[in-house]
Amino acid sequence: MAVKEFKFSGTSRVGQPVQGTVFAANRNAATRKVNALAERHGFRTREILQRQMYRYKVKHPNGTIVEGEQKAFSQDELAGALRKMGLTVIKIQRPLFEYQSKPPQQDMIMFVRLSANLLKEKLPFDEVLNLLVNDVSSKSLKQVIRDLNADLKGGMEAQQAFMKHQHMLGKFTAYMLGIASRSGNMSEIYDATARFLERQNEFKKSVKSAMVTPAITLAVLIAALVWYVWSIFPKTAGLFADFDIELPPLTQKTLAFSAWMDQNYLWILGLFVLVIGGLVAFFRTQKGQFWLHRNLIRIPVIGGLLHKLNIEIFCRVFAVLYSGSGDNITVIKIAAEACGNSYMEHRIKTITVPMMVAQGADLVRAMEASGVFTSMALARFRSGSETGNVRNAARQMADYYENETTLKLRSTVEMIQTVVALIITIGIMGLTIISSELALIQPSAEDLRKKN
Repeated sequence: MAVKEFKFSGTSRVGQPVQGTVFAANRNAATRKVNALAERHGFRTREILQRQMYRYKVKHPNGTIVEGEQKAFSQDELAGALRKMGLTVIKIQRPLFEYQSKPPQQDMIMFVRLSANLLKEKLPFDEVLNLLVNDVSSKSLKQVIRDLNADLKGGMEAQQAFMKHQHMLGKFTAYMLGIASRSGNMSEIYDATARFLERQNEFKKSVKSAMVTPAITLAVLIAALVWYVWSIFPKTAGLFADFDIELPPLTQKTLAFSAWMDQNYLWILGLFVLVIGGLVAFFRTQKGQFWLHRNLIRIPVIGGLLHKLNIEIFCRVFAVLYSGSGDNITVIKIAAEACGNSYMEHRIKTITVPMMVAQGADLVRAMEASGVFTSMALARFRSGSETGNVRNAARQMADYYENETTLKLRSTVEMIQTVVALIITIGIMGLTIISSELALIQPSAEDLRKKN
């Protein structure tokens, strides 16, 4: 959910001005937060302003007309800032529609990867942001970088500044980049985050290649079969229907199916659209996503790969954060959120974490109780726990599953393509058999005289 910034102002009991900012999902939530602060600290709220996007048109001292976009809490605030820059304000207005899509994954990867490379060259982070804001093609990511630069220059803590944009950057990416500034080695955290995003993007492309192309092929095949049976075949076989002869059984059933389709195609189409729309809407809900993720890892062949990918991401995030944070519970929660499976995240947060906090269980026993980790992952964590090097064990497990899923995915794609080719062959054979029956129909001379 998008996090929005609100500025409030008011007066204290002794008449002193009070102002500050809060972050909330909407104005009602912001109002509740401000009211709670007012009650706690004893001040009266005067106004609450949301930071929004404005479009401006200004005239440069050299006569050039410049147009652009900038976020501000009010038109007056933006106008004042532009005038201080020596610009003549011509027009400031809110856009008719304010919608920011998430930055493309490739732009995100480029931003994090280039940031890591520039940080390795010992460039100050504000210079890194100034360099990248001009090279990023995504307007939404460009605006995020501008906001980050402004917030950091304004004294906001890095983690708070990045988490403010978690709906655009992703929760894991925002958290990782946020803690990088206090980790002592920003370039390492950025490099690890870039590697994670690159790996995630590569796997998603591979899975789409393995699933989407065969799915489209099968959909086209089914559509072709239905069209042939429903429209083309009856026109050919119907020529014999007027003869008083017995048609072959497969031809009779095909013609009956075609007639049934003629009578019921409207409600069949409506039911199909309703079911697909309902499933899409359901899977977008939290409950639907939970159900989908729980059963996705149980699908034969591809489910095992997805499950190992989730564990790989968990282990990699755990390994990166484990050394930079003394709070292991927070590390486990962040790794669970980053793994990309809401079912695994729920099991880890509701079983593993409570067992460690309330019962004092060790990490391996608590992970085993969740039921979402493979026996190999548990054995590796157990070995690392016994040797006192859990971080290294997590990294080794992540590297192993990365190599395994990469190799197995190739063979899985080939297997799926083979299965799809087999299904296509069976479909063509079915059409051939149905069409061949027509050749067996031989009207007699008497049947032809009756027809005439």
